[in-house]
Amino acid sequence: MAFDQTTRNRLQRFVNSAREILSDEFTRQLQAVYGMDPKQGTVADISSLTHLNNSERQTAHILRETLEHYLATTPGKSDKDRVKQVLSRIVREQAFTVLNRLAALRMAEARDFLLESVGKGQSSKGFQLYRQLAGTSHGETGDAYRNYLFSLFDEFSIDLAVLFDRYSTQGRLFPRESALLELLAEINHHEIEELWAEDETIGWIYQYFNSQEERKKMRAESQAPRNSRELAVRNQFFTPRYVVEFLTDNTLGRIWYEMTQGNTALIDSCSYLVRRPNEIFLKPDEQSPETGSVESESLSQDELLKQPVYIPYRKLKDPRSIHMLDPACGSMHFGLYAFDLYEQIYLEAWQLEQELGPDAFQREANQQALQTSFANLDEFKAQIPKLIIENNIHGVDIDPRAVQIAGLSLWQRAQRAWQQQGVKPQQRPVIVKSNIVCAEPMPGDKDLLKEFTGKLHPPALGQLVEVIFDKMELAGEAGTLLKIEEEIQTAIDEARDQWETKKGSDSIGDLFQDELEAATPQHELGFDLYGIDNETFWDDAEQLILKALSDYADRAEFDTDQKRLFAEDAAKGFAFIDLCRKRFDVVLMNPPFGEPASSTRQLFKRLYPTASDNVAIAFMERGSNLTTPMGLSGSITDCSWAKRLDYCRFRELILSQSGLQALVQLGWGVLDNANVETNLTVLGTTSSLAFTLDVSDVKSKAEMISHSALGNSSQSFFPFHKFSYLPNSVFAFEMKLEEFDAYAERSFVSKSIMKAVAGVKSCNSNADFRVWWEVSCSQLGPKRDWQLLHNGSPYCPFHYPAFFVVRVDEGSWTQLMANGGARPGEVYYGQSGIAYGKRTGSMYGYIKPKDQVFSQEGQAIFPVGTVSPWAALALTNSSIFSRHANYVAGQHKYHNYLNKICIPIKEVPSASAQNARAAHELLGLSLS
Repeated sequence: MAFDQTTRNRLQRFVNSAREILSDEFTRQLQAVYGMDPKQGTVADISSLTHLNNSERQTAHILRETLEHYLATTPGKSDKDRVKQVLSRIVREQAFTVLNRLAALRMAEARDFLLESVGKGQSSKGFQLYRQLAGTSHGETGDAYRNYLFSLFDEFSIDLAVLFDRYSTQGRLFPRESALLELLAEINHHEIEELWAEDETIGWIYQYFNSQEERKKMRAESQAPRNSRELAVRNQFFTPRYVVEFLTDNTLGRIWYEMTQGNTALIDSCSYLVRRPNEIFLKPDEQSPETGSVESESLSQDELLKQPVYIPYRKLKDPRSIHMLDPACGSMHFGLYAFDLYEQIYLEAWQLEQELGPDAFQREANQQALQTSFANLDEFKAQIPKLIIENNIHGVDIDPRAVQIAGLSLWQRAQRAWQQQGVKPQQRPVIVKSNIVCAEPMPGDKDLLKEFTGKLHPPALGQLVEVIFDKMELAGEAGTLLKIEEEIQTAIDEARDQWETKKGSDSIGDLFQDELEAATPQHELGFDLYGIDNETFWDDAEQLILKALSDYADRAEFDTDQKRLFAEDAAKGFAFIDLCRKRFDVVLMNPPFGEPASSTRQLFKRLYPTASDNVAIAFMERGSNLTTPMGLSGSITDCSWAKRLDYCRFRELILSQSGLQALVQLGWGVLDNANVETNLTVLGTTSSLAFTLDVSDVKSKAEMISHSALGNSSQSFFPFHKFSYLPNSVFAFEMKLEEFDAYAERSFVSKSIMKAVAGVKSCNSNADFRVWWEVSCSQLGPKRDWQLLHNGSPYCPFHYPAFFVVRVDEGSWTQLMANGGARPGEVYYGQSGIAYGKRTGSMYGYIKPKDQVFSQEGQAIFPVGTVSPWAALALTNSSIFSRHANYVAGQHKYHNYLNKICIPIKEVPSASAQNARAAHELLGLSLS
């Protein structure tokens, strides 16, 4: 069924009710049972809780250990404030986990994977059977039903421990019978019954768990996110299905299409797979013919489309080695659809291996041929869902709740695949691991860190581990943008440089070297290099660091819960680092947009100088960085980067390194409740023709994109290298080819028709500027003390009066110059021209008579040669000049930017100039 607005609104009401029920219940449990008050920020001594039974006492201990563990990385105004924050976080995590567990069971029922257990509450068939077998051994109905649900959690945790592990810190609490029954009534409401069969439902639950009111409150209190939770909550926008399909079809689907040289069933199943007319697949080591000739540059759009498009050769890869990453995965919507494509890819790979032989495939080390690894096709088919989750789909998120949801989404998708194959539940392969990781800081307990690193040898290894812990501090806010793999290598290089310097000084033979080192404080020495006696340590240093983290995280026993939590967080950190070191064939994402979290701003500027403080642009750059040399990355982002002046360097980076394969302008209202204009982008080096389309004003966007992707419109393909012709490399694909040619030929308007000039600059406008009615008429004029000034205006084409005057001191400009001002463009001050406001979204101009001056804010345009002011006025207010002004200048239309405009016209039509003049004469206006 379609998730239309009515359906989403009903689901949102359900999620809001469920969260309220669970939050109230767990708040009361913390207060009444466990002596922890989220509202007051108080925690009772555990010895005072004499009413607890053994199980509750264990939970009380774990909750307090969790509190201390979270406090180590929680800032706040006071200790009480920090405690309130952490206890609220605990309530939120426990509520979210319980809701997800019960929703997962309900969805499993809808897929016939689980006998009815939640759908009718305590009257469910599964529970009734359980009661018949267990009798009264589990107590009254409420207690027995809770134990039944716990047994289901334990069974499901074999495949999906991230969600169902009852002993995880996020899932220690469970609602009492009254609250549970109230929650089940909401889950089983008839209005949402059909939604449990839909894969997307769990993603919408994730998005709606944080209310729109909470997001508004966050934005009202701070323009930029203040922490990782705000960054996650403010950017929870579920990705529409057609967006997911377009980006996945043209990355993962495209790669397999090229590997098979078009011989794949994905052509039929991928509705949005872009196929360029006249594609020619190159053979191994075959080079693309030279296509940049003068003749090809002068082709029309239709003629260009008829030219052959050469596709670089891609060797077939074993499907287990075709890796996909979503670096901001949320509920893993991209992964769910990628799963569909991977199923087809695996089946076709089996067939191709039979036809071409195992040597036709490129494989990773220790990877055997498919038909060696599996006895027959039926066994292979049954293993495909497990192979996809364990090998292909990778995801990262800064929100632990998203990691839960992403894991659940893929697990349920695998169950559906087995159901469709007819594989019975007890015969389904066990999924041993997934590749969904949470980007979190390493644990913050300094004492436990010292205890851990103090046992490592040589000492420099422990110090390097401490450096990594420090570098990971911002992982929760930066996620994969952190570039932790580069940070590790930098730390190793610095230590190695110190070792080589020390080794060189030792060769001199200082007789007192030992005494010198003993007398030198450690902080001056840097790394403790004792025990490193050869070069091989540095070659293996990265692996040694990761092994140390892995070994500690895998330790089976810890003498305190605090150490266990420390190890669990270290394990998550290790998994994150390990993923960041990989490179992927496909990167797909709907990343956060807007400003970075306050704590990461400096890191952001250092690592992503081209992103102009926009997180989405940094993710696009990082996505390309994480792909293999022939990999593809696809994203939905705000559209500002394609044309705004701030992102000029980023566009140049795309043109010089990544290559543009698709750019689709979607417009407003695409992401649910997000006030942002969006576009779709695919980056990579597959073809010289980019698929370009503007559907911002189209109601049926999905239908139009699918129709155009099949090559049904000559305007949908563009030679993207032409963007480099434009000033600032604006991605203006809606321009006609002849307009690009004007820039290639450097046909500057400033040389043939009109030139923009900046005027008077004041360093003390309070003294130098006035409005005209503040000055006596006798003092107003070119050779008097004050002269009329154009100093900017609202959008007002053709005519706008001058309200300002500037102090000219009878033409000597004595006061203005004494105040540090300047008179650029002075030669034009006495000429008739066209004034305009420098800051404007749409270019416009109006007549500036010759006795009036212009400024830095109200700049001016003057005709060149024999061109009349009326012709210049007409061109300034034309749609083509306005469009190009936005391309080259953005909102701030400085004169030097406007002078870079090139338009394929030699002169302004006389009729346009005459119309501009006639309009002024009707108003009784003139140039003087």
